Formats: sequence, structure tokens, C-alpha cells
Amino acid sequence: MPEPFEPRTDPDVDLRVPADRRELTARPATILAVIAAGGVLGALARAGLQHAVPHPPTGFPWATFTINTSGCLLIGVLMAVLGHLDGGHPLARPFLGVGVLGGFTTFSTYAVDVQQAIVAGAPGIALAYLAATVLGALVAVGLGDAVTAGLLRRAAR
Repeated sequence: MPEPFEPRTDPDVDLRVPADRRELTARPATILAVIAAGGVLGALARAGLQHAVPHPPTGFPWATFTINTSGCLLIGVLMAVLGHLDGGHPLARPFLGVGVLGGFTTFSTYAVDVQQAIVAGAPGIALAYLAATVLGALVAVGLGDAVTAGLLRRAAR
């Protein structure tokens, strides 16, 4: 018999794990509220940075690149810290990870920046930005997690 559908508010939560299930089922309105509050803060920070560092369609979108890679770095740091704290406060991951950092990083702006560079006649910039963002984001999240986990292990000794 198939398992019943269960919505996933936080993709880092496995609803088959009882401790993770309690995180969402005990206070679903609270979880959604902290995600929304965090999302507002993250989106405002992103919009402010993008406004402060504009770029022409044919230029490299440094603001969005920096936002996405630094957001991935911070997500790696957050996951290492929460892992070290055995999950930490039940609202920390939804607020900081899904809300603040999810609202801060932006795939949609990344895609629009690539499309605008292509339309503006700068396919080389588009391709460089496309590759640099994916590679930079993967390296950043791995580095954030590895370095933070190492520092936390060293501090625990």
C-alpha cells in the first residue's frame, strides 16, 4: 500500500523520522510564520544588494552571483552548526535556512540574468555566469559545511 501524501514545508525534514515529523505537525502555523518572516528578511537583503550593485544586460551580474554563492556558503555553515547542535532549536532551520537564506538566494533572477545577457548579445557572459554560479554555489555549500564542521569539532576538544 503506498504511503499517504504528506506535504513538505522544509525539504531538509524527513517526515518518516519521528523527531522531524514533530517539528512540522506540532505547530504548522508557527513553522509557516517563521518561514515567511525569514523569507521577507532574506528577500529584502537580496533586493537591497541588487539595487546597490546594478549591472547592464551585457555585464556580469556580480550582485546576484555574490548573493547566490554567499547564501550557499551560509547554508553550509547553518547545516554544520545545526548538525553539531543535534538539530538546534526546532524553528532555526525553517527560519534561517528555508526563510532567510531561501529568500536571499534567487534562482529566478539568475535565470533572467542569463536570458538577458543572451538577448543583449553577450552569450559568453551568459555562459560564464551560468557555469560560475553552479560551480561557485556547489563549492560554497561544501566549503561552508566542511570548514564549519571542522572548526566545531576542534572547539569541542
